[in-house]
Amino acid sequence: MPALALPSKDRWVELAEITRSHGIRGEVRVKLFNPDSDVLLQLREVRLRMTDGTERDVPVESVRPVDGGLLLKLRPVSDRDRADELRGVRLMAKRTDFPALDDGEFYVCDVIGANVYLLDQEAPIGTLEDLRNYPTVDVLVVKRLDGSPALEVPLTDAFVERVDSEAGRIVLRSLEGLEA
Repeated sequence: MPALALPSKDRWVELAEITRSHGIRGEVRVKLFNPDSDVLLQLREVRLRMTDGTERDVPVESVRPVDGGLLLKLRPVSDRDRADELRGVRLMAKRTDFPALDDGEFYVCDVIGANVYLLDQEAPIGTLEDLRNYPTVDVLVVKRLDGSPALEVPLTDAFVERVDSEAGRIVLRSLEGLEA
């Protein structure tokens, strides 16, 4: 298996999408892809990925939490019409601007594409395709190398031995009870 190319820590990561304008002074309502994230609350600049795919960096004038998202004021946007033009635009932050993590924690953006192994096996069984949040548990979506349907593995100690984002490696304890 070829060595995994780890994602660069200097890359830009999509965190949210502008859903609509708010008020008359150019604020926009933002839907976070991870509702628990507070990264955007700390930034002085964001990168906008416009709906046509072009990108530009803009200063953040203010940001505040509201139910279901954030209200954000970008410095070059001064009225409702300009704010309306930003509907559907994605907000990105530099990965290096993310807060440090405690032991055992990881950012999903750092492990997408990681090789997934069973405990005590040399060859990977697949790669991490996604992390899904369900009301009762988060699950790792593993795209299997043998072409069989993707596996949803609960992100619990019963199934996951370790997640090593630095090495791009996830080790599972067992698949017992997951396969049909």
